[in-house]
Amino acid sequence: MSDVLVVAELTEDGSLRGATFNAITFAQKALPGLGGTFAILVLGANAKARAQDLTGFGAAKVIACEDPSLAQYTAEHFAPTVAEVGKAYKLVVATATSYGKDLLPRVAARLDAAYAGDCSGVTSEDGNLVFQRPMYAGNAFGFCRLTTRIQVATARQSEFTAAEPSGGSSPIESVTKVAPGRAAERVQVVGLDAVKSERPELTEAKIVVSGGRAVKEKFFEVLEPLADALGAAIGASRAAVDAGYAPGDYQVGQTGKIVAPALYFAIGISGAIQHIAGMKGSKTIVAINKDAEAPIFQLADYGLVADLFQAVPELVAALKQRR
Repeated sequence: MSDVLVVAELTEDGSLRGATFNAITFAQKALPGLGGTFAILVLGANAKARAQDLTGFGAAKVIACEDPSLAQYTAEHFAPTVAEVGKAYKLVVATATSYGKDLLPRVAARLDAAYAGDCSGVTSEDGNLVFQRPMYAGNAFGFCRLTTRIQVATARQSEFTAAEPSGGSSPIESVTKVAPGRAAERVQVVGLDAVKSERPELTEAKIVVSGGRAVKEKFFEVLEPLADALGAAIGASRAAVDAGYAPGDYQVGQTGKIVAPALYFAIGISGAIQHIAGMKGSKTIVAINKDAEAPIFQLADYGLVADLFQAVPELVAALKQRR
């Protein structure tokens, strides 16, 4: 029997979200402390097709719960089925996206299981799993053990590389949706006002161009040409969001999104602890700021002390010449 259950995540249009593969890596790292194998659970209106996409990642089996009522996510409809399937496992995991953070605590409550959220690592000591969790804006780490028979955890996406296909073909098993109960009767999806963009999703982009309050009202006028030239996602500091220069879903930081791209541009960002907590895992950090004493330069791999309104257009022009 498998010991770890990975809960897959689908996008609004029913395709697999990249965060699913980070959760698979987290499960694989937990296996040495549990023994056995892992399984993957997919819920949705087209779950069987998405389950087929996951058969090559080394799971003992892929479980599909397909039901028209699961076309749009609500925790009240999803949690009962995840909890029912999860009863047979020692550990239930997902990525700490808005989906995982919303769903898995409810699953833990149904299973009477201990929960460790936003984990940045997992190891084994004396046959017990030890979960590592960031504290104090990522400047310290806490370590915890869960003592319940079933354990539930979410993984910070930026700390685990996406799993790659390992060959083979996992069998697919179908399960029936569990009746959601009275709570679901009071919950109905009446619409989704989603932001449409051709850019990569911020948490999964390989390149991110972020702006701070210093970019002011020219936020998109300055950043979009650079993001277009690099094929990058656009992010923002909390100060830029609070000032109304960028939407809230662009925010990178402790109270925003956690990112770890291969290349991160911090433009007009001073380097407050709150922002650094959300991007310091980036592989290469480039900072542009006219203040030579800005804290961001202590973290940056490359720093340019210059007026961003002059430096960024020059950088864009140089990139276009190299094409």
